[in-house]
Amino acid sequence: MIAPVAYENILVEIEAPIATITLNRPKVLNALSPDLIREVNEALGELDADEQVKAVVLTGGPKVFAAGADIGDMADRTAVDQLRRDQTGRWAGIAAFSKPLIAAVNGYALGGGCELALMCDLIIAGDTARLGQPEINLGIIPGAGGTQRWPRTAGKYAAMEAMLSGAPVTARRAYELGLVNKVVPAEMAFEVAKRTARGLAEKPPLALRMAKEAVLKAFESPLSEGLAAERKSFYFLFSTEDQKEGMHAFLEKRKGVFKGR
Repeated sequence: MIAPVAYENILVEIEAPIATITLNRPKVLNALSPDLIREVNEALGELDADEQVKAVVLTGGPKVFAAGADIGDMADRTAVDQLRRDQTGRWAGIAAFSKPLIAAVNGYALGGGCELALMCDLIIAGDTARLGQPEINLGIIPGAGGTQRWPRTAGKYAAMEAMLSGAPVTARRAYELGLVNKVVPAEMAFEVAKRTARGLAEKPPLALRMAKEAVLKAFESPLSEGLAAERKSFYFLFSTEDQKEGMHAFLEKRKGVFKGR
């Protein structure tokens, strides 16, 4: 197992077969500075390479997920400044993470915080959660995927309302829109997310990875291309030991033991 690295803006804890990344800038409500995003990317890269880690929980703690970008860092920057440092382009490593990534969201998940949550594969929301894109109130628009992931998940009209009004939605409304998987009492969100991660960690790792890739492909390609990609992954999995184990375990009425081979 790869030993956790000491970071300045996040905490990383490994309890194999799962790991937890906690955003850790409480004095500024976990504002997403470039350094914080860089550290999240680095941590996910390390955890992707750790074969004993099968799933990861991303949280901001019990009170707030992330209240948005670090506006103080952005207020006086020019378009050229933003282009040169490619602030939101650096989020690509988060989207590229190959294992299940579960967000545990309490309190505000606004702006970049909401976009970060929507980059995860599952979202467990505490009943205090508020998700939204208030960028319009600052004279800008979302820049890390909000205008694209909201309509693909919640539909055009809910996305338009969120982008144009800047008003957040409650956890319950987010659930109704399909933005989150579960709403639970706030004090339970983290534990439910970890329990969910542990359940996924018992699944065959290669099949998990390919299932995730196939679903994401559906948002990026025509149906014919998505079906072709799905079919190739489906056939490929018949070359794995996990497929043999899974099917024989089913026939033998026992629980499968998967090794990612």
